[in-house]
Amino acid sequence: MKHKVGMRTGFSLIELLIVIVILGGLVAVVAPGLMDSADQAKRDTVCLKMNDLKKRLDMFSLDNGSYPDTEEGFEALLSNPDTEKYPNYRAKPYLKKLPKDSWKTPFVYIKKGDDVEIISFGSDRKEGGEENGKDILFSQCNQ
Repeated sequence: MKHKVGMRTGFSLIELLIVIVILGGLVAVVAPGLMDSADQAKRDTVCLKMNDLKKRLDMFSLDNGSYPDTEEGFEALLSNPDTEKYPNYRAKPYLKKLPKDSWKTPFVYIKKGDDVEIISFGSDRKEGGEENGKDILFSQCNQ
């Protein structure tokens, strides 16, 4: 097929720049929403992991009459910290390995009387924080 003189093929630089600007605008509008969704998904995953940990702690408590002390922590789910204190400890551990939160940080365990609190320090990996870096407490997860 022959092209007639004066017939264009391809796009001009202006047309390409217009397409790039439109795509850039779409990314600027859509990307923040996607990032917020990803952060929320990580926080939801942390609550699910905490829920599993709490169930394993409940099994420990049912078998042994109480939750592990704060000092014994989650390690008490891996192996019996005191055979005299916990004579009914299961033959198999309650956990195979210590889980980490969505940001690869270990969970914090605190025994509070007859209950426990499980904490993730969030995306900033330190106590406190704001917005997505805010600490996640199991007691505040929607169970």
